Amino acid sequence: MIDLHLAFIIFIIAVALAFDFTNGMHDAANSIATIVSTRVLPPRFAVIWAAFFNFVAFFLFGTAVATTIGKGMIDVSTVNETVILAALIGAISWNLLTWYLGLPSSSSHALIGGYAGAAIVKGGFGVIIPGGWYPTLIFIILAPAIGLFLGFTLKVLTSWLLVKQRPGPVNKWSRILQLFSAAFYSLAHGGNDAQKTMGIIASLLLAGGLISEFEIPLWVVLLAYSAIAFGTLTGGWRIVKTMGQKITRLRPIDGFCAETGGAISIFLATHMGIPVSTTHVITGAVSGVGSANRWTAVHWGVTLRIVWAWILTIPGAAIIAGVVYFLLTLVTRLFG
Repeated sequence: MIDLHLAFIIFIIAVALAFDFTNGMHDAANSIATIVSTRVLPPRFAVIWAAFFNFVAFFLFGTAVATTIGKGMIDVSTVNETVILAALIGAISWNLLTWYLGLPSSSSHALIGGYAGAAIVKGGFGVIIPGGWYPTLIFIILAPAIGLFLGFTLKVLTSWLLVKQRPGPVNKWSRILQLFSAAFYSLAHGGNDAQKTMGIIASLLLAGGLISEFEIPLWVVLLAYSAIAFGTLTGGWRIVKTMGQKITRLRPIDGFCAETGGAISIFLATHMGIPVSTTHVITGAVSGVGSANRWTAVHWGVTLRIVWAWILTIPGAAIIAGVVYFLLTLVTRLFG
């Protein structure tokens, strides 16, 4: 006889991996938009390049971000399987909505928003662990600011160093350097974003009684990195256009500066165990590079539209997840 409880947990794990896939699909633009818009790589090769380094991040990073997501933001003693399922549905719904609209919103914040919304409907605001939220909420503002500062600074430095060089050789070497900066950024993206799904699955295993204390099994790590890499392979062409063309016009040297600045910022956050938005960081970095060229080179109206998507992500995903949790519990009571 099939164990229905175990089957339910396996189903939720599949949904979690589906979220990880949509995360890769949605955030593929973060990794490839600059390298595609500068024509260093064609789109098909760019997504393969990014997906490979998304997965390779498995060998470089621990699970600090996963631990923050899994037990540092929500009281896990109040979490059950339905809370996690509702959180994932809320996050996936928000990802698909913003993907359709071509807005590079944060998959990370959609997930934590969905998790919080479902948990609050179940247990009230007391389930929130404030100490786990402060760094993440601060980095909503800090992440794009760091990206903007590093992108701006790197662009000014490279412009100063190359001021007497001929454009042809500069463009040639910039194209080569951008291959490395895109790989560097994809490593950072995979290392931070894949961990968020790991934390959710580990919370599910704990809530379902399959593990006795919070830990991240190796099979969960491998599945999460695989799912985000496959999602990246699908691309995110609507968002690529926004990130690579609508914010500002990019040359290979600009792409190198934006990706390098963004990657440094994400590596720092991952080391600190903060589930930073890779979308916020690269948007800030691209804007910083554009403003270093010329303030009016940045289409600030597009950037403002993106910022509104950021502001609405956590409450939007939370509301969807809260409604989903309410409906799931209602159905369970009626037919359970």
